[in-house]
Amino acid sequence: MQNSAEKEEYKQYLEKSGVIDALSKVLVGLYEESEKPSDALEFIKKHLGNSLGVDVDALKQENADLKAEVAVLTQRVDDLSKKLEAANKQA
Repeated sequence: MQNSAEKEEYKQYLEKSGVIDALSKVLVGLYEESEKPSDALEFIKKHLGNSLGVDVDALKQENADLKAEVAVLTQRVDDLSKKLEAANKQA
């Protein structure tokens, strides 16, 4: 097990990096909810991102949109590569 100096160093690291403050805010928010969510872990996941100024749902949507765009562009590259091959064969 870690000695007390290592534990203290780790605690200071968490405090300096803002982890303790962010977790505290989320846990206080959960405590103050008038209707407790059925899935506390999901609440924490959702609100932890929000406490850091991150909109998780927006990022998920952006990720899905970008994946769809990559698929379209990949198909276009494949189509153009086939046309180029056909043109090179005719030349």
